[in-house]
Amino acid sequence: MQRFVLFILGWGLAWAGSVRAGVPADTIQAQGTWGQVRLDARYRYELVDETGKETARASTLRLRVGYGTPAVEGVRAYAEVEGLKAVGADRYNSLRNGRTQYATVADPEKAELNQLWLEANLIPRTRLRVGRQRITYDNHRFIGNVGWRQLEQTYDAVALTSRPLPGLTIDGAYLWRVQNVLSQRQRLAAPLLHLAYTGWRVARVVAYGYWIGYEEAASAARSVQTYGIRLEGSRPLTDRLALRYTGEYAYQMDYRDNPNDFAVQYAHGLLGLTLRQQGWVVSATGALELFTSNDGVAFSTPLATLHAFQGWADRFLSTPPQGLRDLYVSLSVRRGRVQATGVYHDFASDDGDVAYGRELDLVAGYVLTPNLSLLVKYAAYEARAWSVDVQKYWLMMTFSF
Repeated sequence: MQRFVLFILGWGLAWAGSVRAGVPADTIQAQGTWGQVRLDARYRYELVDETGKETARASTLRLRVGYGTPAVEGVRAYAEVEGLKAVGADRYNSLRNGRTQYATVADPEKAELNQLWLEANLIPRTRLRVGRQRITYDNHRFIGNVGWRQLEQTYDAVALTSRPLPGLTIDGAYLWRVQNVLSQRQRLAAPLLHLAYTGWRVARVVAYGYWIGYEEAASAARSVQTYGIRLEGSRPLTDRLALRYTGEYAYQMDYRDNPNDFAVQYAHGLLGLTLRQQGWVVSATGALELFTSNDGVAFSTPLATLHAFQGWADRFLSTPPQGLRDLYVSLSVRRGRVQATGVYHDFASDDGDVAYGRELDLVAGYVLTPNLSLLVKYAAYEARAWSVDVQKYWLMMTFSF
């Protein structure tokens, strides 16, 4: 498998200069007689200073190459491989290398088939895709690809997208396997239904149902069924100032062979302002995200892009048994090719009002060219009644076309 991946990577690099610039694989359009090649290279240095562990230092390079065929009678295919290699510092616990004395950086050295799917567009405004693929809904809170990690999360699935009426999009999928960021595969029986309506001027309205069942007995306690509704939108207050808002509610219960009997809830409310002035874009946000618990079982999102939520220090990848309340504020500034964001979190339990800790997150990115970007990032979690103190630093460069 590794020799195959290296061959494909080398082939993609050799041909890269002769193909047109591409777009993300799940929206790739067939171009030219021979289809299209997509190349993505990402270098990252990550340092993790965690109480009770040796400091982790990970210097890794991720290469990803994909090829999409031209469409023939509405049918096309896409294949993508990726490989991750430590280049320089490799003193870290990848969760697969056995170096448990170090802090965790969940980026194992692996080579894998990331995507391989066949797609049919035979009915107007309807797409059917079968195979290993990237699936994301909304803000990735429930179904995501964990794109921050070097190896992303993809799914073996059949997925249908249809737009039967103006403003209405219906997404349905059945997942039978997930390949996670550790390049591990877990068997699923997971139907997904996601409905989105954009015809209302006030907000985009989403309704969903996710029935996530794990086939292995060891993971049965992660099987959940979730039903929810989400509204998000923005309204101009003046020519330069806009109000942004999001409201979401979900109800969750045990599913299939889950040994626990519970019913829990999720709520997320957000208000923000965006100001555009003389080339500057400034956004300020305040929000509350709440996970309730029931008899020691808390609301969970097992297929989410978890790094994007509850702080980048990754202290809450699993919701504490007493639930979680995340009160956070953020400030983002963008001008030209530079964007910087700061986020402050205050974490507490839902049950018992236990103070878990606080976190400060900072990130700045610079787009050098349409194909090349740089990013620096920092996270500092100060523990009170949950986990331990940790600081994380990242330096990242991404090249893609």
